[in-house]
Amino acid sequence: MLALVTTRFQYGKATRREDGAGWLFGRLAEKGEHAEGRRGGVSSFAGSSKACKALCGCAALENRTEVVTGSNTATDGSVTQSAEEHEPWPEAKAASAARAGVRLRLDGELATVVLDKVERRNAMTPSTWWHLAEVGRALPGTVRAVLLRAEGPSFCAGLDRSVLIGGENGAKTLLDLATADQIDAEMTIEAFQEAFTWWRRPDLITVAAVQGHAVGAGFQLALACDLRLMAEDARFAMREITLGLVPDLGGTKPLVDLVGPARALEICATGRWIDAAEAERLGLANKVVPAADLAMDAEVFVRELLAADRDALIETKALVQGAGRRDYDNQRAAERAAQVRRIRALAGR
Repeated sequence: MLALVTTRFQYGKATRREDGAGWLFGRLAEKGEHAEGRRGGVSSFAGSSKACKALCGCAALENRTEVVTGSNTATDGSVTQSAEEHEPWPEAKAASAARAGVRLRLDGELATVVLDKVERRNAMTPSTWWHLAEVGRALPGTVRAVLLRAEGPSFCAGLDRSVLIGGENGAKTLLDLATADQIDAEMTIEAFQEAFTWWRRPDLITVAAVQGHAVGAGFQLALACDLRLMAEDARFAMREITLGLVPDLGGTKPLVDLVGPARALEICATGRWIDAAEAERLGLANKVVPAADLAMDAEVFVRELLAADRDALIETKALVQGAGRRDYDNQRAAERAAQVRRIRALAGR
């Protein structure tokens, strides 16, 4: 398996560390191993997952964070930077992401990520996951909250059928992983998972606004967020079992944390639908609102969260996230340490 690596993210003036396996795509981008490759124009993952390259396509490796050399205004006009600064989401990257059904809008401390492939009910492909992972890497340090929403009647219909049966131009499918060796296949899935992991970063508060269907990968993406608002017509389902597969995009951990192992097993084993009312009862939804009010209520909800002190919110999220792996005494110790840090910060020491 891929060894534990340490990745540094730049948050404004401060540099924080995040430890975890993966960031395969990030390693490639940092090394400049993109579609031109090292071997006379032949696309290469330079020793990483060949299966991942086949599933995502070379186009996914074309777009790397660039230095702004022209206009200092983002494509949607919401972000302005000097020409010497790094543009978090340059025009070429935004155009590529839009083709994959992913849009990013930056508005000060709030980033809004939009799934926008309405004709496919926002069904996901490896290209979708690549660009979602890129969003996490592109966020500037000024961002404190991320709102995830979707266009159209459905939040996400799960996997696009092309991932299962193939599409145009001989596109690879998940079944092609069967011919890869174990390590290569696991690295491919690990790269897919990176689209779902960064939402849990302690420095961000993340909220999913869900309408219509959120199936399989879509359900897992909603679970990746800290909080979920659901429209009254929204429904969750973990349907991987109906395809002979398992949930593999990080969704089982937050599901168990929220509803417990017995209920999580029942939800995954049956693949049944969970409507908004039940989701709220189970703790999968923080709030259920009329479908017509979802967009506005989600925006207001996130703005209310942004009213909290940034560093206090970071410490609080870290405490809550770590509570499940600590016993009572260790959790109290973590609370003490966090509170001392806050008191010293407030006292200017």
